[in-house]
Amino acid sequence: MEARLKILVISCHPDDETLGCGATLIKARENGHSIFWVIATQGYEPSWSFELIEKKSREVEHVAVAYGVERFFPLRFPAGGLERVPIESVMRGIGQVAAAVKPDTVYIIHGGDVHSDHQAVFQAAMSVFKPFHMSGFNTKKLLCYETLSSTECAPSTTGVPFVPTVFNDVTAYLDRKIEIMMLYETELQPDPLPRGPSAIRALARFRGSTIGVEFAEAFVLLREVI
Repeated sequence: MEARLKILVISCHPDDETLGCGATLIKARENGHSIFWVIATQGYEPSWSFELIEKKSREVEHVAVAYGVERFFPLRFPAGGLERVPIESVMRGIGQVAAAVKPDTVYIIHGGDVHSDHQAVFQAAMSVFKPFHMSGFNTKKLLCYETLSSTECAPSTTGVPFVPTVFNDVTAYLDRKIEIMMLYETELQPDPLPRGPSAIRALARFRGSTIGVEFAEAFVLLREVI
């Protein structure tokens, strides 16, 4: 029997985790693994209304229940403003979670995404999970995921393309992933936009074709200790 793993998914904004590795999380939970979730940012007034902030908070709670998350950690840095936050503060938040959870596997947002918040979270996470720190966290594997509407929008001049090296057959779990994405009423986009159901399905179909299955999610293996 496969050992029970602790899986930590780090998202910059609520919905990143679902777009990037939602079906993988469902599959992992069904196989008996524990899911933990870091959300780095949240909206604040006056950029967001109080009502919208409250609605987003309820969406996160519903999504956490849908995934069977054992615990989620809102770091509450300002959404759209991480470039103004010292990276040490973001590192401290992620590091405290890593020390508490001691995750076997970590899924991280891609560092080449067009969104500056994504880039900041990636850099902070990679500093936390330096090779010589991983053993202290009991972490064996780091992977990054792609986020529709952000990863594919990055200009080629960044020099950090998303080139997947790990694929997960999620054929049995894609419909449930899309159902969970529908819980994000404030984030979901109508077809044919990137966060719409047809685009989510199309990307999974494309990634699946790469490995000869119907649907897959793809990742870049950043580091593995064996």
